Amino acid sequence: MGVLNWVLGRHLSDHEEEGQHIGPLAGIPVLGLDALASAAYGPEAALTLLLPLGAAGVAYMGPISAIIVAILLVVYFSYRQTITAYPGGGGSYTVAQNLGPRAALYAGAALAVDYILNVAVGIAAGIGALVSAVPALLPYTLPLCLLALALLTIVNLRGVRESGLAFMLPTYAFVATLAIVMAIGIVKTVASGGHPTPVEAPPALPAAASSVTLWILARAFANGCTAMTGVEAVSNGVPLFRPPRVPTAQRTLTWIIAILVFLLAGLAFLCHAYGIGATAPGQAGYQSVLSMLVGAVCGRGPLYFVTMAAIVAVLALSANTSFADFPRLCRVLAVDRYLPGMFALRGRRLVYAHGIVLLAALSAILLIAFGGITDNLIPLFAIGALLAFTMSQAGMVIHWLRVGGARGSLLINAFGATATGLTVITVAITKFTEGAWLTVIVVPALVVFFGRVNRHYRSIAEQIATIDPLEPPGLKEPIVVIAANSWNKMMRQGLKFAMHLSPEVYVVQVKTETDTIEDLSDNWDLLIGSRARAAGVPPPKLIILTSSYRQFLKPFVDFVQELEADHPDRDIAVVIPDLVMSRWYEGLLHNNRGALLRTLIRMRCSSRVAVVHTAYRLRE
Repeated sequence: MGVLNWVLGRHLSDHEEEGQHIGPLAGIPVLGLDALASAAYGPEAALTLLLPLGAAGVAYMGPISAIIVAILLVVYFSYRQTITAYPGGGGSYTVAQNLGPRAALYAGAALAVDYILNVAVGIAAGIGALVSAVPALLPYTLPLCLLALALLTIVNLRGVRESGLAFMLPTYAFVATLAIVMAIGIVKTVASGGHPTPVEAPPALPAAASSVTLWILARAFANGCTAMTGVEAVSNGVPLFRPPRVPTAQRTLTWIIAILVFLLAGLAFLCHAYGIGATAPGQAGYQSVLSMLVGAVCGRGPLYFVTMAAIVAVLALSANTSFADFPRLCRVLAVDRYLPGMFALRGRRLVYAHGIVLLAALSAILLIAFGGITDNLIPLFAIGALLAFTMSQAGMVIHWLRVGGARGSLLINAFGATATGLTVITVAITKFTEGAWLTVIVVPALVVFFGRVNRHYRSIAEQIATIDPLEPPGLKEPIVVIAANSWNKMMRQGLKFAMHLSPEVYVVQVKTETDTIEDLSDNWDLLIGSRARAAGVPPPKLIILTSSYRQFLKPFVDFVQELEADHPDRDIAVVIPDLVMSRWYEGLLHNNRGALLRTLIRMRCSSRVAVVHTAYRLRE
């Protein structure tokens, strides 16, 4: 317990929840890292697909970025409306319920996929930036990704407030250093008439291998749309903010979008001015676009290394947005009985720990499957986020139609739904053969899974529901069956308890030809029968079963089932004496037959059979 307290922090009580709420200063690193960090890999993903155009491809980054920024601003105004309309948290799943349960499940599934991919992409991009600055680390890309994931998981298990404080410094260092670099670059560009001389020349762009086509531009736009991921996080996490929650959340969202727009616009402008394109990811000589840009503007001096350190930290930590929101999405789905109930439970630090652990496990699988390379993961990305945006904005349209009197708000959300819907179609078509098909399949598969979980819970609710009153006293006492091995303190304690339950007790011992345990019948009357009669109570009945196949469990359960059939009007209690070890690892030295027997009885016997576990605790 001491180690757990050191790693995860002490248990927090429900009364301490108010202290875990955050303001805009902590809200940006907690809920905005995904959006801000996407400025590092979104433009680079677009430039990678413009490589066949050579130097001409860089010129198209301006128009592509302008379209992305325009859509981003539409989404921003739409989500401000969502925050106002859903102060309890307006995630896509919640808002899309206006469109019906099925649509809400699609929105929830799309958002879940986006959160999982965001973790993998963010960490992969962060480590990609690290290895571009330190090429010797390239062979260790995947282990470094998994190490970053483990650290993120631990920090988030410690609580929302702790993660905000931990990520505040790298977040603001990232914004400040990039702002300085871009300001210097813009001044140099203006002073040189639009043709600045790089301090460190970026690699020469390859000769054009293809002419400009709408298909290439559409694919580059689709890749660049990853820069819009994470915008929904604030509207989904409104309950995390301090009162007044709505203005605080809106202010946080405004700062996040303003910073992101500045970064995207600045990157597009300076990449064109300095002639910076992408390099082949995952190969020798790879450099991230930001690494080349900072080197071109400022050289490889102290500012370069401080900026790159901040970029690496923020990219690797950008997954924190998913760690803040994915567990909350799981919690809402669990409350509505679309996920197991454990996802609705808060852990020791008032966070939904089961959701955090699940997110870490799924993200680790993705990182391993794709080698920790950002470019391999990008085709899977963006569809989930954009589909969630579309469903959310369409849900807001229905919301305004129902409440009435908000024509301007309705038009904003309608325009947002249309813009993101068209973007989803573009991304799905252009990225389908490169891996987007996986997301297109996974989202409906998740919806099917949610439906099956819900049907399971509804089936159970129907089967156990009743309005019948309690049966009056005077029912027959149960028949008690106790699983016996040899005569010892554990067996004696269990038998004593069994005789409290009913005068009709069966002690069942199963023996095989190879058993070395004593036969209870040898001393039965001396140890049990005579003592019971002297106390004026009916002695237990000893049943010795033999098994020719060296089985204990099956003969015992068969006997219990025969009792069920012979006594349809009686309940049966099965008492299983068991040892409780003083140390958990000592249990590995025992066969744990009691646990197996409990499981088998529950599987094969009816609800009239109750299982009672009597624990004999060993001394230290």
